Order: sequence, then C-alpha cells, then structure tokens
Amino acid sequence: MRLIDRLFLAIVPGFFVLAGCTSTANTGAAPSDVLSLKTGATSTGDGSLQLVKTLPPPFGTDGGSEQLLSANDVLEVSIFQADTLNRTVQVDSAGRISMPLIGVVQAAGKSVRQLEQELERAYGKSYLQSPDITVFLKESAGQRVTIDGEVAKAGLYPVTANATLLDVIAMAGGFRDIADQNKVYVFREIGGRKLVANYSVAEIRSGRLGNPRIYGGDVVMVFTSQSRVAMNNLKEALGVAVNASRLAVIP
Repeated sequence: MRLIDRLFLAIVPGFFVLAGCTSTANTGAAPSDVLSLKTGATSTGDGSLQLVKTLPPPFGTDGGSEQLLSANDVLEVSIFQADTLNRTVQVDSAGRISMPLIGVVQAAGKSVRQLEQELERAYGKSYLQSPDITVFLKESAGQRVTIDGEVAKAGLYPVTANATLLDVIAMAGGFRDIADQNKVYVFREIGGRKLVANYSVAEIRSGRLGNPRIYGGDVVMVFTSQSRVAMNNLKEALGVAVNASRLAVIP
C-alpha cells in the first residue's frame, strides 16, 4: 500500500462510503484507490464518509462568520465597571470555564458573542444591572488544521477566522512536484457527519472556482499524481541509461 493511502486510512478509519451524491466532486470522479462506493447509501449514520460537492460551514458559526470556542482556548473576560470580576480563563477539557459568583459556564461549541450573551444573562439575573461583558479569544487551541500528503511541510497549523484553502497550502510550503493539484480533499465533521469534498487548486488559482474557507479541525489531504510519478521514474530511468552509455564508451 502506498504511503498516501496509509495516511488517508489513518485519518478516517473504517470503511468509507460515498453517500447521497449526485456529483462526485468539483473535478470529476474520486479516484478508485481513495474512496469506496456503496450504492444505495443515503446517510452516514454508521460513521462512514460522505462525499459532497461543497463543504458547508460548521454548525453555530453563523454561516462561517463566527469562530467557535474549544477546549484549551484561553479567554480574557472583561466586565465593564466591575474590574474585580475580570478574569483570564482557560476552557477546560470538558469545555467549561469558571467565573466569579456565577461559577461554571459551558464555553466550548459557542461563538464568542454567544458566550458574551450567556455571561451577561447570568450576571444580570442576580448580581449586576445591565452588565456589559466582552470576551476576547487570547489563544486558540482548536483553530488548527491538519495538512498532509504531497505538500512540502505536512503538519498541524493554526488558522485564522478567514483562512482559505490556498492559505493553508501556502502554510505547508506548497505542493511537492508529484502532487496532483486536482486531487486536494478537505475533510470536515459536522453534526456527527463525516464529510469530504474534492477541490481543484489549479482551477481555484485560475479563477474558475472559488477559494473555499478552511476551519479549525479540518483535514486537508493532497494526493499523488500518478502521471507525475511515472514521468519522474522515466526521467530517472533515462538518466541512468544515459550515464551508463557514457561509461561504456570511455576508453
């Protein structure tokens, strides 16, 4: 099994299914060595993978305009005219923060604005009149994306609220020479559904396709171009043959 296939299997274990798709991808059918087709499947309730033409934004992000908080994020909470209640807090592994007077509050999975509103309701209920609360995301642990496959520097990278596919490819140092720019897959889990879309970076760069947003938790996988591998092998073989012929004629 090729290295790129093993990397793929490590990301989404189990049996992969293309379900409920009228179109396989932005650039045509998915390669047969990447995904398996199970005809008649209409959902991914069994944890299988669903190929979609375009990935929707994560739930609760207001169409992608909001960033969701996650465990280990560090927040600065400021309460106007109540400085003694201000805190720098870290979201714990259960997704909660602890604030003076009101105690534990669930933070993970909410946007900054949603958390501000919840804190204002909690403090306004018993302690403060019309509280004005600001939450600032100081450090984000959850806003990272995994970039793997045929890129110069595969790894885990932090992303901003407006990161795009081209941005994260650039973070990883661009494509290796054997990468297939038409086989760039983005994986995203939404509401328990595992989704994947195939994007052609070549067409994005040419302006024929839009540059999709990338969110924390996404996995970007760049697959190998078999034609490029074959060409490199051919060049290598020709180089060996030429060198051998030169050696043969040396007196």
